Amino acid sequence: MSETSFKRYDQSDGGDWSIIQRAATQYESGLSHRVLKSLRVLSEESQGHPVDRLEHSLQTATRAFRSHASEEMTVCALLHDIGDDLSPCNHGPLAAAILRPYVNDDLAWLVEHHEIFQGYFFFHHIGRDRNEREKFRGHPAFELTADFCEKWDQTSFERGYDTMPLEAFEPMVHRLFAREPVIQTAARVAK
Repeated sequence: MSETSFKRYDQSDGGDWSIIQRAATQYESGLSHRVLKSLRVLSEESQGHPVDRLEHSLQTATRAFRSHASEEMTVCALLHDIGDDLSPCNHGPLAAAILRPYVNDDLAWLVEHHEIFQGYFFFHHIGRDRNEREKFRGHPAFELTADFCEKWDQTSFERGYDTMPLEAFEPMVHRLFAREPVIQTAARVAK
């Protein structure tokens, strides 16, 4: 593939952008593989929890799958903490940014806000208000997010749990990221 040679965008032309678009399309086709590679990195750290972050993610997805959650929800369960490696204190919004173009609005909101909802189970131990999630009461995805945290997220730190392997979820991840992404607009992101 030929490359462009401009030094500034205002010096580029239609031929340059044709090359860039072909390269971008090829690169984007590998997104699911890059996401899975990033997920595997979570096996390197437990952040003091009883299991490493990958095992936690796999347990969360396993519980969702075994509860007959949709494939979209199961993938969100698998990837909800993918941002932990780069931004532990803000991992929900980072994970949601990755998923938002490929999932429905309620699931993107769930992933973005799960940190605060998860806090219901431990914030009182670290000097925070366990009811911080109440500021979101009335949001259409409030109960969905509360249920996600109660049933699957906060219960997924069990050593020796019969966790499904990552390979069981890989086809789901590939299917999700093979979807045509929804172009982001300010109105959609603000929801």
